[in-house]
Amino acid sequence: MRVPLSWLREHVALPAEVTGRELAARLIAAGLEVETVERAGADVTGPLVVGRVLAIEELTGFKKPIRYVQVDVGDANGTGEPQNIICGATNFAVGDRVVVILPGGVLPGGFRIDARTTYGKVSEGMICSVRELGIGDDHTGILVLPPGDEEPGADAMELLGLRDDILDIAVTPDRGYALSIRGIAREAAIAYGVPFTDPAAIELPPEDRQGGAYPASIEDPTACDRFVLREVRGFDPSAQSPMWMRVRLYRAGMRPVSLAVDVTNYVMLELGQPLHAFDRAKLTGEIVVRRARPGERLETLDHVKRELHPEDVLITDRSGPISMAGTMGGLATEIDERSRDMVIEAAHFDDIATARMGRRHKLHSEASYRFERGVDRELPLYASLRAVRLLAELGGAEIVPGVTHAQAPVERVTVTMAAGHPDRVAGVGYGRETVVRRLQQIGCSVEGDGTLTVTPPSWRPDLRDPNDLAEEVIRLEGYEEIPARAPRPVAGRGLTARQRLRRRVGRALAGAGYVEVLSFPFTAEKDADALQLPVGDARRRALRLANPLSEDEPLLRTTLLPGLLKALARNVGRGFGDVGLYEMGLVFRPRPGAPSRAPRLAVDRGPTPEEIATVEAALPDQPERVAAVLAGEREPSGWWGKGRPASWADAVQAARTVAAEAGVELTVKADRHAPWHPGRCAALYRGETLVGHAGELHPRVIQAYGLPARTCAMELELGLLGEPGVVRAPRVSSYPVATQDVALVVDDAVPAAEVEAALRAGAGELLESIRLFDVYTGEQVGEGRKSLAYSLRFRAPDRTLTTEEANASRDAAVASAAERTGAVLRG
Repeated sequence: MRVPLSWLREHVALPAEVTGRELAARLIAAGLEVETVERAGADVTGPLVVGRVLAIEELTGFKKPIRYVQVDVGDANGTGEPQNIICGATNFAVGDRVVVILPGGVLPGGFRIDARTTYGKVSEGMICSVRELGIGDDHTGILVLPPGDEEPGADAMELLGLRDDILDIAVTPDRGYALSIRGIAREAAIAYGVPFTDPAAIELPPEDRQGGAYPASIEDPTACDRFVLREVRGFDPSAQSPMWMRVRLYRAGMRPVSLAVDVTNYVMLELGQPLHAFDRAKLTGEIVVRRARPGERLETLDHVKRELHPEDVLITDRSGPISMAGTMGGLATEIDERSRDMVIEAAHFDDIATARMGRRHKLHSEASYRFERGVDRELPLYASLRAVRLLAELGGAEIVPGVTHAQAPVERVTVTMAAGHPDRVAGVGYGRETVVRRLQQIGCSVEGDGTLTVTPPSWRPDLRDPNDLAEEVIRLEGYEEIPARAPRPVAGRGLTARQRLRRRVGRALAGAGYVEVLSFPFTAEKDADALQLPVGDARRRALRLANPLSEDEPLLRTTLLPGLLKALARNVGRGFGDVGLYEMGLVFRPRPGAPSRAPRLAVDRGPTPEEIATVEAALPDQPERVAAVLAGEREPSGWWGKGRPASWADAVQAARTVAAEAGVELTVKADRHAPWHPGRCAALYRGETLVGHAGELHPRVIQAYGLPARTCAMELELGLLGEPGVVRAPRVSSYPVATQDVALVVDDAVPAAEVEAALRAGAGELLESIRLFDVYTGEQVGEGRKSLAYSLRFRAPDRTLTTEEANASRDAAVASAAERTGAVLRG
């Protein structure tokens, strides 16, 4: 909403020294969003004066019409002699009053005017068009002033209002009243504590009680609860909009069209009530407000023929639809250059119905913009009267006595609020008197003492509960008056065990060289194919979003890998070849037998336990997972030597890092599971529970996502690691450690994890740690066999171990491995 400061001053007694920027600061403090303040005409300097055309000489021999004009500018040029000016416009005649800028003056945009020779004559200034003056877009001819009392040489800046401050305000959906001079003027009056004159405070004529002029009725009260018609006759179609009206419309961001259209737009900007004018001669029969019927069509003013929807709100007559209510009129009943008798419509349409109709037809207008945000229900009678009076005053029309007023009963909204509620919301002691005063300033009627019964004004349909009223008190008292205090933590609260685990896992992976990424939880069906998931895999069964952000990714993810692999591909594509990424987040696994969509709950009450249960039954399982991907060198090359490429073992180690933060030791077993390479895939177990997989990705997956060769990945489910407990620091023994190395020969098919488990089981309580440090295959151990070398560390908490105790524990561990896995101690 563009608001000229000069227009505001007509309705609010602002101090003369107040500038647009100062007013903007006050309005911003009151909660309005003033985006810019434009200082129109600030760069214009005179002399810019009113002139009268004395003589016109038509110059010939040029490709376009050129005139040599004598203009009386009074004493503005210092001599009193006529001013001679070259002009290319032809829309004026001798005796017309024009606007002249004399040499030395500057027009908008820094355009300086000097005397110069052109077309063989000396031009002493310029006769201006509205576009050159910055008060319009028309440049087809110069500005011809209407008859007036100003003598030649009078200051045209003041006459035309060239200098003005224009506030550009972004109006939020809950403040529809601010889409008018009336609403902003009321806010300005409150901000400065000065009187406000309501432009809608018009006394209705007695003949309004005598009934209507043109017949009308409301068929659907849910679409429209008030519909008002007034008539004018004998309007002069050739009448022009006065300059002051055209300048105000242009400053407010609207293009002047014709007097009839300009009047409806002017009243809409002034009061906030959209109006529409019908050519009475083109109407047939009673006007009815109703919903569309099957098969109906309407050609709107933008020359588009529209198929109407049954929920569309229409204004109709006997011929059918003639207007899309509150949005755009129909072409068949529009005002044209021959229209002399008009019917002016003002109504209160349902905001939701108007908004849906505009979105349905992709049709938005200044009228629909206001109806969507809520229009004052009491305005139609007054706004229509203001419009017909302007048509009579400026266009010579005769106002037909009476008014058509169809309406449906609407109950006034009242809100009950404790007088101290704003104090509790803001943490500031306003007191009852301040609360009542502020609510009355915005137009509320307030009754009661400790408990207030508040009736919001008709122009504030957004005030519906105590918090809305508290917000009004707080914003008018000033948000800056609310003290800044640090929140007080409640004793006994803090992060949950699950939250602490998430943080520990994140820190551990970051410490291991991985970078966290956050990807959208959306995937496409082609991702399942790219991951080589077999037909029937549970990960292929994904929920489809009803309103996806992108039609390319309409599904909720069932695994974290697609987002991570795409992030890895982007990083590699930008020159980062050695990358390790991780992500923690939810995946969505539909439950077998669950309904395909959740039920829609009522919004006018809280859900019942049964309704909550039905919603929860439709929700998918949402386990929390952690995944990591890595490519390139895990240990970088440099002057110290060659690096080490990332391998499946690094992916397994990333999983072990996560499990260690949960206090869990993982068991690793070979597996075949997409999207991993069949021979380089490890299944991760906690006891007998499968928690995830790790390893090198399948070559086809690598090719599908455009990843480097031998890319590795890990994914596991945090919830399957068990309930996170309190992390306790291990007790560190002060006694020395005894290290024993053993090399065991086993069959190739025996997993190293099974040998390690057997060693742990046999070593007993003195075993502190075990580490596989070498794997050997070759002639010395025989074909189909391998040698696994382990380092066993023994330590007692209360004494120094003897050699005999360490040897006995080692021998017991080897015996256990031999019994369970067939291991033979390598000689």
